[in-house]
Amino acid sequence: MKTNILVQRRKLLGYSQQDVADKVGIDRSYYTKIENGLTPSVKVAKAIGYHLGFDWTIFFDSISAKTTQNPNKEAI
Repeated sequence: MKTNILVQRRKLLGYSQQDVADKVGIDRSYYTKIENGLTPSVKVAKAIGYHLGFDWTIFFDSISAKTTQNPNKEAI
């Protein structure tokens, strides 16, 4: 779901992957991996959220859900 939001917001704003990567200060290949499902660092997530105009915590919703579903398992 988060990858769809990234692509939709990026295209809505008329940005290429390179544009977003430049604004965030990361390599385009790293940004491409994020669009394909890689969870970025908090710093990068905040920057992407800022530049694309959405809540950066969406990157960590799936991690939180996994931890919540199995509360006896330690978070990594």
